[in-house]
Amino acid sequence: MSGRAIVERYAEAVAANDSAVTRECLHPDYVGRYPQSGEVIRGVANRIAIGENYPGQEQAPLSTSVAEIRGRDDEFVTTPSWNILHLVGSGDEFTLSGTINYPNGETWHGVLLITVRDGKIWRETDYFAPPFEAASWRAPFVEQEKAGVSAT
Repeated sequence: MSGRAIVERYAEAVAANDSAVTRECLHPDYVGRYPQSGEVIRGVANRIAIGENYPGQEQAPLSTSVAEIRGRDDEFVTTPSWNILHLVGSGDEFTLSGTINYPNGETWHGVLLITVRDGKIWRETDYFAPPFEAASWRAPFVEQEKAGVSAT
């Protein structure tokens, strides 16, 4: 399975709260990081346990929505002298952005930086942030778009 395909499968599994498929997508040496809280998640079992034990899921399940996945699979190109050149690293680094809908009704933005190894999610660094009101002083310098919608 290509790097992009495994990231897409992982995103779908997390969105569906499908622990079995999430587990299949994770590398045995998985390490996840939450830099904002300083937490490090070591191992597949711990990553799965976080999703399964999130508080409040009895009332409303934790869910996600993917807005964009950036990154593509490895590429090979031909130079003018007909040498084949492998563009290294293009197939194992991905960025996933979207929203997280929490059981308490809040919706936050999330960005995941993902590294794939051996066809599995090997490293993941997640950033989370709640929406906030735009600062009025920036109004002359920006356009206002619908919350959560990117023009790119």
